[in-house]
Amino acid sequence: MPSSTSLPSSWQYDVPTSGSTRLPPDAGYAKALTNQGYSFEAAVADLVDNAIDAEADAIVVHFLRADARIVSLLVLDNGRGMDDAGLDRAMTVGRRRDYGGHALGMYGTGLKAASLSHARSLTVISRTRRSRAAGRKLTAEGIEDGFRCDTVEPAFAQQQIDVYDGLIEWQGTIVRWDRVRAFETVAPGQSEQFLSKAISRLETHLGLYLHRFLSRGLKLDIAVWDVATGEETDHISVDALDPFGYKLPGRAGYPKKFSASVEGVGQVGLEAHIWPPRSNLAGFRQIGAVHDRQGFYFYRNDRLVQAGGWSNLRSPEGHLALARVAVDLPDEVNDVFSLTVKKDGVEVTPAFTLGVHEAVDAAGAEWGSYILDAQVAYREGTSRSNIERPSVIEPGKGLDPKVKRAVREELPLKNGEEPIRVDWVALPEGQFFQLDRENHIILLNRDFREDFNDGRRGGANDAPVTKALLYLLLQDCFGLGRWEKRRADRIEYWNNILFAAVQAQRERRNRIDY
Repeated sequence: MPSSTSLPSSWQYDVPTSGSTRLPPDAGYAKALTNQGYSFEAAVADLVDNAIDAEADAIVVHFLRADARIVSLLVLDNGRGMDDAGLDRAMTVGRRRDYGGHALGMYGTGLKAASLSHARSLTVISRTRRSRAAGRKLTAEGIEDGFRCDTVEPAFAQQQIDVYDGLIEWQGTIVRWDRVRAFETVAPGQSEQFLSKAISRLETHLGLYLHRFLSRGLKLDIAVWDVATGEETDHISVDALDPFGYKLPGRAGYPKKFSASVEGVGQVGLEAHIWPPRSNLAGFRQIGAVHDRQGFYFYRNDRLVQAGGWSNLRSPEGHLALARVAVDLPDEVNDVFSLTVKKDGVEVTPAFTLGVHEAVDAAGAEWGSYILDAQVAYREGTSRSNIERPSVIEPGKGLDPKVKRAVREELPLKNGEEPIRVDWVALPEGQFFQLDRENHIILLNRDFREDFNDGRRGGANDAPVTKALLYLLLQDCFGLGRWEKRRADRIEYWNNILFAAVQAQRERRNRIDY
């Protein structure tokens, strides 16, 4: 290939054209649209992004169950909503809308591509303060049939809004997935296990990638609703999983702010962090393998779009496991940083890595000093002796997610053991709890449920203090071989004392009420 200095004077950088032809997409585009490689968590996160862009401050991801099967998924928000014209624009395949400077959306394909990657049917129902409830339905078959989009019956759209009037009062949107491929492959007897794992992964993903919004007050919940009984069977609040949320840094003087001069962009800030060694905090341990989470954390408009990796700057290594760097991408469109359509990674040109190599902080310290400090902090941490805490069986369903997270942060978990559940059930008179050791369940006497829920019925993760205390008392009674008489006697006198305590609590409350 000739060098730039040897190009002839007649060289044309732009290829000349003599006309143009409009080529609409073929109906086969539907297959490409539904095969974008979105993970389930990334697809749902894309829908949540749209809700945030619509100025929602409360969002619920709702799994619907019927006859022991998972049938649909809904994402509900109390944002500004859309009228008929807005719905038509949102559901037009290939149409890119104008995004504001701080919007999380970029390409205009997320709603359709993310949804149809997992569901054969996408329905969007919405209303604004000035328009009635309206809806549109898009299916893979409809796209193949000339990009057909169906109009939802107005009465049905209003009925769906009414079901969720606790969230959508004057305005809001419901995005609904039906015929979800993953749900259709789950056998009735496996739905509980599938939901538990799916919700756990989703909670982690949303908590991490949207942690800045959650820390500022965004209310984001995940719930399970039984359409047959009309009851909510599970409900958790998603908490922020801050990948920089340590209490004290692993090295004095950190975090440090470096500045990299990047050609084509200008100055790019690099906030360099060093985690404390051996941390069990959720933001360090529970967002994936520690080895994979070192490196750059790119943010676009406060939304995390890449969680770790050195972006061709260097290879990951064990001695850099504590090193994490926050980078807020420039607002202006540029050729150096390219965000993936799924918003799960950033491609950078060599201009960025060259700039990082030469980055300095305010005191003139070079980028290489940060790498050395992170390596030293890791080596010193591995050489320190720590008090070993006992391993415990993982807490499971019935315990509040905040309790489960605290246990995982504070104590090592035993491998190969089923999590311990806590259920309210009918028990004989005089018993506060029983153990189902075979199935790893702590059974609580449901006659006392209201006593621990201020007179209310409570939900799946109710009475968190009571359940947490019982878990800590009883977790070592599971996963054992021989059941010792001394242990059985301990369970008996704990039960008797706790039964007396709950009776005393009930009598005291009755006296106060009287």
